[in-house]
Amino acid sequence: MVEKRLIELVEVTRVYPLPSGDVVALDRVSLTIHEGEFVAIMGPSGSGKSTLLNQLGCLDRPTSGDLFIRGKNTREMNDRELTGLRLNTIGYIFQRFNLIPLLTAYENVEYPYLMKHREPDYTGRVDSLLGMVGIDPPMAAHKPPELSGGQQQRVAIARALVNDPALILCDEPTGNLDSVTGRQIMEMLAELHRKGRTILMVTHDAEVAGFAERTIVMKDGRVI
Repeated sequence: MVEKRLIELVEVTRVYPLPSGDVVALDRVSLTIHEGEFVAIMGPSGSGKSTLLNQLGCLDRPTSGDLFIRGKNTREMNDRELTGLRLNTIGYIFQRFNLIPLLTAYENVEYPYLMKHREPDYTGRVDSLLGMVGIDPPMAAHKPPELSGGQQQRVAIARALVNDPALILCDEPTGNLDSVTGRQIMEMLAELHRKGRTILMVTHDAEVAGFAERTIVMKDGRVI
């Protein structure tokens, strides 16, 4: 079977200009990710791994070089096209969950669906995803501050999946969780990968990285 390229970075550099001097966060990074891969990105603090994830999530643009997602060069896209790409192709799971505190768990999961379809979910998809990650209807009626860290991360996973993205990006998905809950979350991500999802995950934890099938190590803005 021919592997399909989902992501291709070609000499991607990201420079942040500061009064004290330019900071090179990414230094001519070239990388290919195929559909269905589970990739861990590791490296010390300041190595560029979170900057790389932000590039892949189209939350930031390269200073130079090219980033292709499904064959489209993101450097040639306008803001509206990038927003559409994020909404339709990418699901993001954050270390600090980034749930909206005034919305219920259900409403947090439904929010990206509303953004995409311009109407509430009448299909049952939100309920189905919440059930899949172990959040029952009474729990889904609670707001994030009323949930444990593990429950919030489960909600965040359901939210990342609601628009059926081709790519799931995870930024330290177990960083704020205890070891038992963290392993449950990783087993959930591993199951998503077995079902064909492409997952890229930033982590500092070698045990967590062990769930991936490939590990990329970064140092000083480069892949080593």
